[in-house]
Amino acid sequence: MTFSDDFTYESRPGRVVFRPGAAVAATPGEAEHLGLSRLLVVCGSRGETVARAVADALGASCAGLHAEARMHVPVEDADRAVEAARAVGADGVVAVGGGSSIGLGKAIALRTGLPLIAVPSTYSGSEMTPVWGLTENGVKRTGRDPKVQPRSVVYDPELTVSLPVPLTVTSGINALAHAVEALYAPDTSPLIALMAEEGVRAMTEALPRLAADPADLEARGQALYAAWLCGSCLGSTTMGLHHKLCHALGGTYGLPHAETHTVVLPYALAYNGPEIPGALTVLRRALGTDDPSHALWELTGRLGAPRSLAELGLKEADVAEAAVQVAGQPYANPRPVTADGVRALLRAAHEGRQP
Repeated sequence: MTFSDDFTYESRPGRVVFRPGAAVAATPGEAEHLGLSRLLVVCGSRGETVARAVADALGASCAGLHAEARMHVPVEDADRAVEAARAVGADGVVAVGGGSSIGLGKAIALRTGLPLIAVPSTYSGSEMTPVWGLTENGVKRTGRDPKVQPRSVVYDPELTVSLPVPLTVTSGINALAHAVEALYAPDTSPLIALMAEEGVRAMTEALPRLAADPADLEARGQALYAAWLCGSCLGSTTMGLHHKLCHALGGTYGLPHAETHTVVLPYALAYNGPEIPGALTVLRRALGTDDPSHALWELTGRLGAPRSLAELGLKEADVAEAAVQVAGQPYANPRPVTADGVRALLRAAHEGRQP
């Protein structure tokens, strides 16, 4: 990115509260700030304990708890959640948990226009974006709508201390993917490049510390800060091949979201590498390496994360079909996306060999 390039940057309204203990202490204040008094709290089964604590803190402002969030937001789950919000007369939604919970909150906001407060417990970054996703008949659709952008985000490092190390690592690398693709997006800008570089630096510094000591609150805070930056990149730019691949693999083949991002990222970066010299310059600085795709692949292995799509359950026979599906979709990417090119990328990722 140089200042002879054209760019447009659009900032999105939103409020962020960042401090230990904020999930319980600050969420009621954020509801009051938005003038909300009948909130539906949504979460998944894994995060129900924390969500109940948030619901209790809301007191009379909590209209109900809906603990049915699932990965990739199946459309039937969205239907039930919308019905639940209408049944209790909700005037807003609080989503507590990871990307699945926030995704379900967004599905309610998309259909009803209700304001959303996000209390993230992972590093997915979804809370900083106007992007929604729904899966129907094995196909994941995504879109962008200002209605689903959370009006307030409550970041609480204490909420992430119990996040198991394997999920900490894959969730963190999922966040890195947002920053990496933002660097070569058609609508990138110098501000995006700054956020992406700092997000990548902060996350790759925090993850080894968390693998060594999951209770390190300072490192937990740094990882959430990095997720905030990386998620902001995702919210402000158009994603390319990496995200399209991960949505197809998740929606059609049921592969786990963060783990799929973790496996695919080094290969998608290597695929686009010849066409993105500016992005690679930024990543070399952020990662302190001459070969960013190899550094990311090496980092995942060192931290014990999955390195192959085979480990995640993708069958070799599915590779060709997935390649055709992804190559058949129109989207912006710096290198032309062909079925042969995607097939070679997926074969390498399926085997987990060095990109």
